[in-house]
Amino acid sequence: MSAYVLAIDEGGTGARAHLFDHDGREVAASYAEIALTYPSPGWVEHDPVALWERTLAVTRAALTSAGVGAGDVCALGIANQRASVVVWDADTGTPVYPAIGWQDLRTVARCEELGRRGHTLSPLHSATKLAWILDKVTDARARATAGRLRMGTIDTWIAWRLSGGDVYVTDPSNASCTGLYDFLRNAWDEALVDEILGLPTTCLPAILPTSAVAGVTTRELLGAAVPLAGRAGDQQAAMFGQLCTDPGMAKITYGTAAMADLNVGLSLRLSPHGAFPLVLWGLGDTITYCLEGSAFTAGAAVQWLRDGLGIISQSAESEALAASVPDSGGVWCVPAFQGLGTPYLDPTARALIGGLSRATGRAQIARAVLEGIAFRCREVLDALFADSPSSDRAVLRVDGGAARNDFLMQCQADVTGIPLERPAVLEAASLGAAYLAGLATRFWPDLHAVARTWRRERLFEPRTSAAERAESYACWKKRVDLARQQP
Repeated sequence: MSAYVLAIDEGGTGARAHLFDHDGREVAASYAEIALTYPSPGWVEHDPVALWERTLAVTRAALTSAGVGAGDVCALGIANQRASVVVWDADTGTPVYPAIGWQDLRTVARCEELGRRGHTLSPLHSATKLAWILDKVTDARARATAGRLRMGTIDTWIAWRLSGGDVYVTDPSNASCTGLYDFLRNAWDEALVDEILGLPTTCLPAILPTSAVAGVTTRELLGAAVPLAGRAGDQQAAMFGQLCTDPGMAKITYGTAAMADLNVGLSLRLSPHGAFPLVLWGLGDTITYCLEGSAFTAGAAVQWLRDGLGIISQSAESEALAASVPDSGGVWCVPAFQGLGTPYLDPTARALIGGLSRATGRAQIARAVLEGIAFRCREVLDALFADSPSSDRAVLRVDGGAARNDFLMQCQADVTGIPLERPAVLEAASLGAAYLAGLATRFWPDLHAVARTWRRERLFEPRTSAAERAESYACWKKRVDLARQQP
């Protein structure tokens, strides 16, 4: 039996490759940044060719670092930033336009127009992004209809490239983030695809189970044909990597944004509180659902401290800097650099910093930014729990790059009053993609075997009283109101 499972995680700002053994331990990893461009206010784009090249490079680097060949790999799983879209030529593999990132807001007006016609679509969905490309690129819609173009989310693009053009698929978790998915049928919505894209559903990738072999990589790329056995949106993959497989379990992933997900089981549940109903995964014929809420700016706020203000040289420095002072000295921050997500869904909100004085320094600002991230995450969690009152609040699992920040994690526990459980493998999306691929190839025979590999690294217990939390949260709500009143 092969000794390893390989996982690729296509994040918003970088590509990762991880190699895991039968014990779920990380054997090797490689990472490369992926540049974003902002050609107009609210626009976010990637170079899909550069994304692919970096993905291939980190995948090869992980194998080289471990000193193993692709023949030792049982399966490959892909986790990806969801709703970002690529459209490319089916023969040459050449993209017809840059990849449009999930955070891109260029189609707000189009979504509002569709809303007046009864279609609830977010500009963060894929649907209107794909339509925008088809509208702007000459003959794109006609070429797609003729079968000369391929289109999809990042998982579809990477699987297509890895397979040499043989695999054109996605899964229910990614499909549910496009705005074109029929939740009741686990299929593309024919009427919506026709109305928004002007295309038949046959132009879109096939929807395969989240854990299933779809094909193999070409031997030329990695040195052996490796089964492409798992694919999932990054947040759903992180839920699987955190083993939040029972209804009521929840996690927060701290990446560029902070994404909170709540497993709601086998029945679709809608939200009046700004959360999105999504598919968690499709295992065989069984579909599991979640509610998801987002704080659009999390790790990106720490990057702003580094790149915008220059008060730290590396993101990791924010922890020690914030902890170097006993409090923020009255400074506060609403990190709404890209608007406010759940529960407000307000793209016009602006980031604010207040309470400055002559005594304010780098440390107070860093502390205020981290506290602001924690408060935004509490708002998101409150929305999810309001939609599912019976949820398990005994513990909250956390992962992602910023989960390494002990100050932020303790602050999060203090703000919510819920213990935080940090796993040994923080790259939960990669681990989840590996679990899904490994289950499809019986690298792990069942979920019980997977569960035996999960390990906790640390538990953060709340240190605040209910009264203290209520008082600080009331102040926070007033500051959010100010952020939403900006012209």
